[in-house]
Formats: sequence, C-alpha cells, structure tokens
Amino acid sequence: MPSTGEPNPPRWSVEESFLELLTDSLDSLERSARGQFLQRFFRSMAQVELTETQSLELWDQVLARKVQLSETSGRRVSLQAALLDVLATGGQLRMPVVLEYEELRRLQFNATTDPLTGLYNRRFFDDYFGRELNRSIRYSHKLALVEFDLHDFKEVNDRYGHQQGDALLQLAADTLRKSLRTSDYAFRLGGDEFALLLPQTDTEQATALSRRLRAAYASSVESLHLGISLALDYGLAVYPDDGELQEVLIGVADKRLYHLKSGPRPQEPPAPATPSARTTLPEPSQPAPPAPKPVAEPAQETAKKAESERRRWERVSLANTQAYALIGEGAERTARVLDLGYGGVALETTKPEDVSESFHAVLHVPILPPVRVSLRRIYLGQGSAGASRVGCSFVT
Repeated sequence: MPSTGEPNPPRWSVEESFLELLTDSLDSLERSARGQFLQRFFRSMAQVELTETQSLELWDQVLARKVQLSETSGRRVSLQAALLDVLATGGQLRMPVVLEYEELRRLQFNATTDPLTGLYNRRFFDDYFGRELNRSIRYSHKLALVEFDLHDFKEVNDRYGHQQGDALLQLAADTLRKSLRTSDYAFRLGGDEFALLLPQTDTEQATALSRRLRAAYASSVESLHLGISLALDYGLAVYPDDGELQEVLIGVADKRLYHLKSGPRPQEPPAPATPSARTTLPEPSQPAPPAPKPVAEPAQETAKKAESERRRWERVSLANTQAYALIGEGAERTARVLDLGYGGVALETTKPEDVSESFHAVLHVPILPPVRVSLRRIYLGQGSAGASRVGCSFVT
C-alpha cells in the first residue's frame, strides 16, 4: 500500500498492518458500499449495531482521532490504537478486535486495481513509480516509462457506444499485459490512457517494445472491421537519460506522446506472431516488489488458473507473533505457526513424531478466530534451535 513518506516508520504488528490497509482501501469504494462494509465491520468487531450512516460517521472519528493522537504524541499512531480509543471512549468496545483477513485482501485489491481492465490504477501508479525510481537511483539502473492512449477512441464511443469502447479498452489492456516480464507493471491511468513501467530498460528497448505493442493492437483491431483508424499511440521517457525526477519523466513522455498523435503516422513493423516475446529485455537482477497481477474479465482460463496457483502459494509470515496450533484429538499438542497461506501452513515443533501424515489442528492466529482445519504433512525440515519445520497443506 502507499507509503506515508515517513523516514523511519514504526514496525506494525500483524494486527496493526492489516488494519492500516483499511484507510486507502475504503477510499476506493462508493459511499454506499463503504457504509455497508463498515456496518458489518463494527458489528463483528465490537458487537454494536449501527446504521450505514452511523458507521461512516464513526469511521471518520477514528481517522480524525488517529491524526490527533499522532500530532499530540509526535509520532505516527497506528489505526488500531485510534480505533480502540474511539470505541473505548464511546463505551462501544465489548470484545477484542476480530477482522477477516480475506475481506481486507479484497479491499486491498479493489483499492489498487482498475475494475474494467484489471490493470493497476492511477493511485498505485503514482506510488509505485516513486518507489521504483528510487530503487533505480539506488542501484544505478535504467527505468523506462511508456505512456499510451487510443487514437480516435472518442469516435468509437460516438459511433458504436460505450460497450464497444469498453471492449477495446480491455483489448488494449490484454495487449499490454502480454508483454510483461515479472518485473514490469501495467496501469490504466484513466479513460483511454495507459502506462508501463519497465525496470532496467533503455530507450532502444522501450521503443522496440512500444512499436511491437502498437502493431499487435492494430492487428487485433483490424479483425473487428470497425472502419476507424484506432491505434495505440505512445510516448516514452527513460531514467536517467531524460530526467531524474518523476514529474520530469512524466512530462517528457506526455510531450512525446503528443508529438506522435499530432505528427504523421509512422510505418510500424508487422505484428509478431507472439507479442509476448521480448528477447531484447533481460530479466532484472533485482527482484520486483511482490504484487498480484490481476487478470481482466473476461479472462482466459489459463490466466485464471495461473493466478489461482500463484495465490495458492502466497504466504503471510507469522514467525514473530504468538500464533500457534493445537494438534490432534483429545491429548492435544502445541506447535508454533510460522506462516500461513491459501494452500497450507508451516508449523514448528520439537516433537515431529507427533505430526502424522494426516491430522486435525485448531489454528490460533492474529486477527482470525480459532479455526479447525484438516492438514496433510508435505515435508519435514530443520527449524530453529533444534526444532523441526513441518510444511502442511489444507485438506478440503
């Protein structure tokens, strides 16, 4: 989620980190949807029955209290502290805070993703561009920004309607998505405007890619027989060749995009048979920050399966928390919970012989209520201080 820009922010606990996602995530929701979520949120968390309007008002009090406490103490106060303070002051805190992690994951996804195309949105672009530029400066790497928009897109909407226009925007998003390496990010900035951020990419490589994407999109549109010269116009800027500041690079890319749109139409090479091939761009040595690559609807089945598989192995570390599991029936044994994911859980125990091939356990982790699960042992390895690490998958 976006950084506050504070040079040395405090390290939040797992509970605090999950709650901090709420602020930006809820901003992306319509007022009615925000009110509905907050109404359920306060009901499950504090056992208080509020209307949607009251829930929105209470949430505004929490955000205001967070600012007030931060200014008074001279340090950044967590959302959790402000939330508990407001509830306690109003006599509404009747039980410990319980928050569904999966609900927060959905909110986070909605806050960073454009709903029409499945690409990242403008808010995430502004934040991620700054972080990626700082990393390029730190490691002396090039960074290419490519901006795109659709030539004569307004004519499509006027002649064929917005439903056809939306389909062409999704087609443009799919064309950009097919070009991505694991380190690249595609964004819809708004309307018919898109952007790519390409780490460790120079001007020649970015230009070659842009031309291939333009030709690939033109080929796809031609098969629709719209009778409109719809094209994917582009303008690019590369750090440090064209500037070292985010706003300067955006300005250079904007200017070059304008010149392409207003100048003579360049001759482009024919679209490649597989537009995803990018042999001129090596994979960067520095890993990109983890983030989901959402697939727009209607999505290809293979892309859905790939996203499902990626989500299956995504992990949340719980090593520095008090998370634990009760193993077995009757005479239960205790094991630490090291991490948790959609597909399974990693445990640590000093008695690996207690962990059979298939077993039941009750997981006690932050945020979530205790949950009973069926597990299958997948691997047994060395843990810390002589303990054993046991990897387990969930059994449905």
